[in-house]
Amino acid sequence: MEDLTHEWLPDHQLGVAATLSHADELVGQLADVLFAYQTHADGTLELVEQLVFPNTRTVVAHVAPLPRKIPLLAADALVALRAALEHALFAEVEFRDGALETKSARMVEIPAFRRAEDFKSWGKRRVKNGPVSLHPGSGLSKRIEGLQPFNRRDAHNHPLARLVLHTNHAKHRTPAVTAVRIAAMYREDQRPRSVHSLPQRPEVPLRVGDVIAETAVGTRVPVTLFPTVGINRPGTDRWPVLMQELDEISHWVRTQAVPRLVTGTEPPRPELPARFEIAAGHVDERLAITAGSTTSAAERHKRRLSAASVRGDMVDTLGQMDGSLSADHIAAWLDHLTDEEVLDRVSRLKPTRSQSPNRVQRNFGVLRDMCDEAVAFGRERPR
Repeated sequence: MEDLTHEWLPDHQLGVAATLSHADELVGQLADVLFAYQTHADGTLELVEQLVFPNTRTVVAHVAPLPRKIPLLAADALVALRAALEHALFAEVEFRDGALETKSARMVEIPAFRRAEDFKSWGKRRVKNGPVSLHPGSGLSKRIEGLQPFNRRDAHNHPLARLVLHTNHAKHRTPAVTAVRIAAMYREDQRPRSVHSLPQRPEVPLRVGDVIAETAVGTRVPVTLFPTVGINRPGTDRWPVLMQELDEISHWVRTQAVPRLVTGTEPPRPELPARFEIAAGHVDERLAITAGSTTSAAERHKRRLSAASVRGDMVDTLGQMDGSLSADHIAAWLDHLTDEEVLDRVSRLKPTRSQSPNRVQRNFGVLRDMCDEAVAFGRERPR
């Protein structure tokens, strides 16, 4: 029978679940600011056409300034994720060794090494003043060793290496450095089969004056852009998508690092929730943790953006149906649906590249059902 109360998480480690929840709440606050920025009516960027005979260039004329809150919240979330690891380790050491003296307490940390020999040196430095449970060869030391970046071929891309890189920079230099960049783009006449088949774009901040596209004079090729917000990995020229970077690191901390540090085994089930209620006190905190959600703020943000995009597209699509309702009426119906309900309805539409008559007919039926729903919504809505 599956453990539904996270029995694998000992009582002295319950606090780590709250720290992880706090980190997810910070990402959620960031997502709210990002959503408002990315869906603003004026858009995130402005493009102009410039004649450079014999071609026409599409040039960036303006990039909407990023709210200062974005890098500050990103840095706070990353620091909270690192704190979850550090706090879990300290709780584990004190549980094993008892209350620590000042010198020993200062030796408790989660390192991030790209070379195995550096970790060995780190362990030797703990023999004299460090806690017994962190001495080389101890069970806890081996658990920390298993989390090290050097265990992967691409050590620099390890979640712990990235986490330490970001947090060291945020704590000692500046908050996270963020910028608008184009995650992907494609020509409308070359629409990809899926988002995964989109060609990779350079990870560079978007600047006024950047040339996005260039075509021969008199040739008009509609292009779809996917502007996003990237975060710089300190000391590198990498600008991964901010929410993706946060999600990858937080998922690793929550589902891999903390469970392995606490249990020394493969991550047990059920996994810790991304968030549970931490704004109220709980008589039974373990029960509150069990009632939490494993859907991260980054995942919710992704769905929210997708649903917003779909709502705009469906107003146009449904508005072209014979006998359809007004755009305002369709928009009102779509707005009353949850993001999940909107995405579920659209997922019923299937690609029609093959122009299969059966598929085209099926899609028409799905759209007609949506129109019927919108009509029914209009009848039931208070005047």
